[in-house]
Amino acid sequence: MGRPLSRFDSPVLEGPVPAVGRIVERVESHGRNLEIVWDDGLILHTNLRLSGTWHLYRHGERWRRPGTQMRAEIQTVDWIAVCFNAPIVETYREFDRYRHPGFGPHGPDLSRPDADLDESINRLYHYHDQLAPVSEALLDQHVANGIGNVYRCEVLWACGVHPFAPVSALDADDCSHLVTTAAALLRSKLRHSPRVTASIAQPGSFVRGDLAVYGRNGQRCARCGDTVQVCQLAEHERLLYWCPGCQVHRSLDSMPPLDEDAMREMDPHPAAAKFLSNLPWRRSHPLAG
Repeated sequence: MGRPLSRFDSPVLEGPVPAVGRIVERVESHGRNLEIVWDDGLILHTNLRLSGTWHLYRHGERWRRPGTQMRAEIQTVDWIAVCFNAPIVETYREFDRYRHPGFGPHGPDLSRPDADLDESINRLYHYHDQLAPVSEALLDQHVANGIGNVYRCEVLWACGVHPFAPVSALDADDCSHLVTTAAALLRSKLRHSPRVTASIAQPGSFVRGDLAVYGRNGQRCARCGDTVQVCQLAEHERLLYWCPGCQVHRSLDSMPPLDEDAMREMDPHPAAAKFLSNLPWRRSHPLAG
């Protein structure tokens, strides 16, 4: 920090390019998100997720990863900072409310007791892509920090919301219910180890284990008795677990079929279909084969 930028390169950058000569004023880390702030108000945001990392090198020092994995390179007269394999590399201006791919800076960290829940509720209700499924919006850290894949499945189940309902179908009460439930589950994680979400989300229900739907595909739902399903959404390539029997709130009467690239039912092996068809509560289900 405090040194002028001598070179910037990024093959995947979304947004304006930092100008040579601008000074880095500060670097902020929020979990797996790292933001570099220049003196002209431009911010470089990288979301590292599971694969990304930043390295710091002297000029002439050999990189510890191949150049094909470089996603951003920042050079000053003394140092080279290199970001490898970050899925998201974007810039936005500090004074600008809008940015790619979501609007506004990162949302509140719902695990913190002082988190502004109203801010997250408002961001979800006014989400920039109103046609996006709510299951995807909950993973957007512009809405809220800390939810992650496991908790989005548990939150949607706890609220009984259909995971593929578009954000536009949610009203203010729905958004409030989702955000406050997420905050309650995340804060409970700080008090319990391992995670205990089922008993908090659905008091009085009997769930073998700590989670209600995550990792429980093919098992009976503790709330309605239907079979928990799992699918994979191509955008994030994360498994989504949900119960079609009781997660029906805001479901669409006629939903267009999703192609194989967008969603596919997991484990199509004949043995899996036979297993599902032999479940007592699934013998007449059309998806059981």
